[in-house]
Amino acid sequence: MATQAVESGDEPFGSVLVSAAGEVLAEDHNHVVATGDRTRHPEFELARWAAVNLTADERAAATVYTSGEHCPMCAAAHGWVGLGRIVYAASSRQLGEWLAELGVEPPPVRTLAVAEVVPDAVVEGPAPELAAEVRELHRRFHGAA
Repeated sequence: MATQAVESGDEPFGSVLVSAAGEVLAEDHNHVVATGDRTRHPEFELARWAAVNLTADERAAATVYTSGEHCPMCAAAHGWVGLGRIVYAASSRQLGEWLAELGVEPPPVRTLAVAEVVPDAVVEGPAPELAAEVRELHRRFHGAA
C-alpha cells in the first residue's frame, strides 16, 4: 500500500486492517497530497471504517499492519475506536531521522511513539527486515538521489 501511495504521487504510507481470523477487512494508503487534506492518513481512515463496520469486539481483536508507526492523530483515532494490535515496519524515530537526512522539514505536529498517546496499545515494531524498503520509498517520494 505504501508503494501504491508513492506511485499515485503521495507520501509512502499504507495500512491494512486484518481480522482475528486473518481476513483482510480494509486497506488504504495516504491521500494527503492528492486531496490537500493532511488528515487523510490510512491509519485514520481504517479507524473510521472500523468504527462504522465492526463491533467493539471485532475491533479489539483486529490488527493494523502499517508501513510507519502511527502519528499522534492516528494513534488517538486507533485508541478511541478501540482497535487491537498495531504492527509497523518503521518507527516514528526512524522516519524522523530519514526525513532529516533528506532535508525534509519536520511535521507540524510533534512526533510521539504510539504508547505515549495510547498507553495500553499493543504495539510491535519496527520490523528491521522492512526498514530499507520503507526508507527507499521515502527517498523516492521526496526525490532524493
